[in-house]
Amino acid sequence: MSKETEFPSTGSANLSPSQSHITRKRRSSSLIQHLEPDTQDTKIDQQLNPNLNADWVHYKGAWIVHIVIIVLLKIFFNFITILDNNWKWTLTNLTYNIGSYIMFHQVKGTPFEFNSGAYDNLTMWEQIDNGDQYTPTKKFLMLVPIGLFLVSTHYSYYNLNLFILNGVSCLCVVVPKLAISHRLRVTLY
Repeated sequence: MSKETEFPSTGSANLSPSQSHITRKRRSSSLIQHLEPDTQDTKIDQQLNPNLNADWVHYKGAWIVHIVIIVLLKIFFNFITILDNNWKWTLTNLTYNIGSYIMFHQVKGTPFEFNSGAYDNLTMWEQIDNGDQYTPTKKFLMLVPIGLFLVSTHYSYYNLNLFILNGVSCLCVVVPKLAISHRLRVTLY
């Protein structure tokens, strides 16, 4: 879908004929782009080898890791004595949500080079369970930020400013997990 357009460079009189054109990719004017379906070749490449990047969520204890990370974040923020308990829970929520957003929705491809680039266009969330929606794993991973939002809201004593901060943070992590957001890209550059 990406097209290349040639743009003449300024001062092309000083350049050789082979350098007189600069090739750049054309960029869409839309902030939200829908990823094209996989080609048949890509589907075949994906079926050849298991996707260890997305299969880790089915191993023993993988779900517990998220709870352990939240507990460790809370312990870390408890050591900062100048913060109120409200802010400790809010910072725990924000830190977990930022980390999980980057991990599940921002980084594309696999960290291992054994799939010949078959998953380079997909985020980890799109790779989990072969892109199937509302599997037990995806339900759990969607409920963790919602539960953390509820806990952090409760322990911040329903402070309106912290509620809004926690709520926006929760929405920024949960909305990309919904089926309506599957294979959508929001680009700001």
